[in-house]
Amino acid sequence: KVYSKKDRLAITMSDWMRQKALIDPEMRDLEAIFQGIQAACRSIADMVGKAGIQDMTGFAGTGENIQGEEQKKLDILSNDVFKTKLTNTGCMAFLGSEEEDDAISIESRMRGDYVAFFDPLDGSSNIDCAVSVGTIFGIYKGAKDEKELPLVQGKNQVAAGYCMYSTCTVLMITVGDGTHGFTLDTSTGEFILTHPDVKMPQRGKIYSCNQGNCPQWPANLKNYFHTVSSGEGETKEKYGLRYIGSMVGDMHRTLLYGGLFLYPADNKNKTGKLRLLYEANPMAMLAEQAGGKALTGDERVLDIQPTELHQRVPIYIGSAGDVEEVVKYAH
Repeated sequence: KVYSKKDRLAITMSDWMRQKALIDPEMRDLEAIFQGIQAACRSIADMVGKAGIQDMTGFAGTGENIQGEEQKKLDILSNDVFKTKLTNTGCMAFLGSEEEDDAISIESRMRGDYVAFFDPLDGSSNIDCAVSVGTIFGIYKGAKDEKELPLVQGKNQVAAGYCMYSTCTVLMITVGDGTHGFTLDTSTGEFILTHPDVKMPQRGKIYSCNQGNCPQWPANLKNYFHTVSSGEGETKEKYGLRYIGSMVGDMHRTLLYGGLFLYPADNKNKTGKLRLLYEANPMAMLAEQAGGKALTGDERVLDIQPTELHQRVPIYIGSAGDVEEVVKYAH
């Protein structure tokens, strides 16, 4: 390969984290954690890309996970990769995964001070048809001496992010100073800074939801969709529906283009569908750091006090103006 000047001067995620650690020594553990996350995401991206030719599609045959969902082969493989790479950083005290019934306590000499909550392969039902999937994670500090998994509000996250496996592999992260995107260069194995300091538009023209659940939603919320799709909402713009069915894919578009992603509570899921600790909280931090909002309808997502590892919540997340408008219809 002939490298261009742009290639030679590209900022990698490793460079970016190293610069932060040199300025603030407290970032050194996060630097190590993100080295582990990068390694895990590279491995998962490789597995996703080869799933169709290496017999990694379909169900694993292990039955349902704690969520009551049938596990795919890649759910299990991705979970194992993420657990191993995070444990090997030597920084983790607890790991909480969508695919595990209970949190994992790191008891060996590898134990550190951090907690990671993660969904190792969000949207895995899309794997067999090669639609975008991803990994979501949130990181907390202060657990080394804890005997039980500490459950704290999302506003205490020290870092969060997702990795989207699609036409390219994009790792979108925050360490509390904005939202930044890095794209995997498959020729070097490095994640390159491609989306510095992402700012979500204050308004968009897209809403993203499973509108098949509409019959179970409150009448006012049904009116919202009629209002904005008819161009009668606050912006007088006609909104369109875009829904992938993978939160990572839908949120990536929302971060870049603006608009709204929502998964309300309904008659079937009375407390909501998405998981607070490893879906809603990380995405809420990313959205807020990009200038957006994330609400449950009643309160800020990041202010919710968790009570269990797999707790579910409703969510309205995206451009600040769109979130503020939709929650007026949410009850």
